[in-house]
Amino acid sequence: MLIIVRNLVCLVGLVFLIPVILLFSILILIEDGFPIIFRQHRVGLKKKQFVIFKLRTMKNETPSLGTHDVENGFILKTGNIIRKLKIDELPQLYNVIRGDLDLIGYRPGLMNQMTLNNERYKKNIFQNKPGITGLAQVTGFDMSNPDLLAKIDKIYYEHKSLKLDFLILLCTLTGLFRDSLKNIIDLSLDNV
Repeated sequence: MLIIVRNLVCLVGLVFLIPVILLFSILILIEDGFPIIFRQHRVGLKKKQFVIFKLRTMKNETPSLGTHDVENGFILKTGNIIRKLKIDELPQLYNVIRGDLDLIGYRPGLMNQMTLNNERYKKNIFQNKPGITGLAQVTGFDMSNPDLLAKIDKIYYEHKSLKLDFLILLCTLTGLFRDSLKNIIDLSLDNV
C-alpha cells in the first residue's frame, strides 16, 4: 500500500511540475541543444545497473565522471540555476515510479566509481534502493570521499525511520534541520 501511495504522489508531482520542467527544458535547448534529459547508468539495488533520468545541467561534451570530478566550466549557465533549485532531480520521480529509486536513500554512483562501490558493498548498502536524496547529500557530503560516504549511507540505514525520512525530505526542500541531521552522523560515525 505504501508503494502505491508513494508512486501516486510521484505521479501527481510530475504532472504538477510539468510547467517547471518544460520551462527549464526550453532554456537548456536554447543554451546547448538536445538532449534535454540526461540519462546515465548508475549502480542500484543489489549492484544492478539502471538508467537514471535528470534534467541536463552540463554541456554535451562533458566527460562521464562523478559531478565532483568534473570542472565547473562544463556546467551550463541554466544548469547552475537548475542545480541551485534542485530542479534537475525532478525527472527522477519517474525512476521512483519505475522502482529504480526511493525518495530517500543513498545517491547512486557510477559503475566506474570502484572505491565507492566496494565500500558500499562491504557495508551492505546495495541491499537497499538508492534515493533521489539522502542523509549524506543534505549534510554536504559528496562522492569525493568514498569511505566516509559509505559510512554515512550505513548510518542512514541503521537509523532509518519515517521521522528521519521526513527530516531529510524537509531539509532537501528547505535546508531546515541540517544541523540535527549532522548530529546523527557525528554521534554515529565512530561506531560504523
